[in-house]
Amino acid sequence: MKMIFSEKYLDLQPKIELFIRNFDVEGKTIYGGKRNEIKIFSIDDFFVNIKAFKKPNIPNKVIYKFIRKSKAQRSFEYAQELLKSEILTPEPIAYFEEDKYLFGKSFYVCKHLEYDLLFKDLNENLDYPDIESIVKQFTVFTHQLHQNDIEFIDHTPSNTLIKKENGIYKFYLVDLNRMNFKRLTFEDRIKNFAKITTHQKIHRIISQQYAELINEDPEMIYEKLLFYVNKFQEAFHRKKRIKKKIKFWKS
Repeated sequence: MKMIFSEKYLDLQPKIELFIRNFDVEGKTIYGGKRNEIKIFSIDDFFVNIKAFKKPNIPNKVIYKFIRKSKAQRSFEYAQELLKSEILTPEPIAYFEEDKYLFGKSFYVCKHLEYDLLFKDLNENLDYPDIESIVKQFTVFTHQLHQNDIEFIDHTPSNTLIKKENGIYKFYLVDLNRMNFKRLTFEDRIKNFAKITTHQKIHRIISQQYAELINEDPEMIYEKLLFYVNKFQEAFHRKKRIKKKIKFWKS
């Protein structure tokens, strides 16, 4: 098993290794999807999250073995890059890879973060207390990403943890394995908000705040944002219909 640790957490290696070996029978599951599973483990005076990525199919086993970095490695390295740019994310601790003949499972380990809400909580309650302030501060946070040449591809309602400290909202990115580090065009920047929400009330707040940050017309940004939101939603629902048809014909 290949393992890489942050220098800060090298002393935790024996305990983390034990968690990985016993992952299937120990720890508390906090997310269990078809592709990945996240468990929480207690260690000394804090908790760690371990994300187990599903074993890839045969072609991807070859790709991850010889060509492309694993999702666990990318998550670990991208977390380090974010922190260098003063973008918050739960502290990266280590990543593990099964690397016998072909690539197997991989694991990403980070420090557990207690948070107050997710962005999806705002989508589910447009009367959420302080919603306007949260969305404005979230927009400033996203602008900070863009200014640091970071495109967070999975910028979705569930991938930003929000924590309130002394009246200020802080935003922590999770699910980090898909990112681009490049100079973002204006189109790239606005498109990056397309997966966040379908609610025009929130679109208005984002557009107004982002316009102030880049000295542009808020109405123009609003129209551009709606264009990309609609484009994303059309593609999303088209994909769902195709999957449904495939599932029907397989049954």
